[in-house]
Amino acid sequence: FVLGSPLNALNVEPPFTEFHFIDLDGGKADTLRKLCVDYPNVHVYEGDCNDLLLKKIFPLAKYSDYRRGLCLLDPYGLHLNWEVVQTAGKMKSIEIFLNFPLMDMNMNVLRKEPEKVDKSQIARMNAFWGDDSWRNVAYTKTKGLFGDIEEKAGIEPVVKDYQDRLQEVAGFAFVPDPVPMRNSTGAIVYYLFFASPNRTGDKIVKDIFDKYKDRSVT
Repeated sequence: FVLGSPLNALNVEPPFTEFHFIDLDGGKADTLRKLCVDYPNVHVYEGDCNDLLLKKIFPLAKYSDYRRGLCLLDPYGLHLNWEVVQTAGKMKSIEIFLNFPLMDMNMNVLRKEPEKVDKSQIARMNAFWGDDSWRNVAYTKTKGLFGDIEEKAGIEPVVKDYQDRLQEVAGFAFVPDPVPMRNSTGAIVYYLFFASPNRTGDKIVKDIFDKYKDRSVT
């Protein structure tokens, strides 16, 4: 959560009709409410986005009501449930940007020795992914003296498979290649995904991604 991001959204032209901001941190939510006190079309929520998006916000952007939404998903880590992403895709009225939580995955789930990963971490990854099929791309199996050996395949197959899931499972019509966001040393800290039901949004974002794909995060 960066206070500048929501405030920047308020200055977009042409403006959105409504803004809905969610944060688990009550202090940050209170600060944002104070900063947006002069904006009657801003709604700030304190709580779990997995519940709030599905119950309170997504229903406001129904395709049948000719309403559309842009959803920016910036989870602290593996805290976003696949149900949220898939619901957005099936609605056909919502576009999403998603910060793919690469650091949390590498630190807590995608270990070189998968058998040592805590079950609670696997459960978090399953919730983020929607099932346990990520294991099929995150690890390769080779024959060993005492049976199959699982070896870490790297992050690229995981990223590509998630891109495919956004289109094939969630139902987004357009999912351009995500842009890798790098730190000052050139290391990738996360991937930024975009998924959309319409071609226009896809074309615009592709142009933006092509422009910034080799830049570092500051």
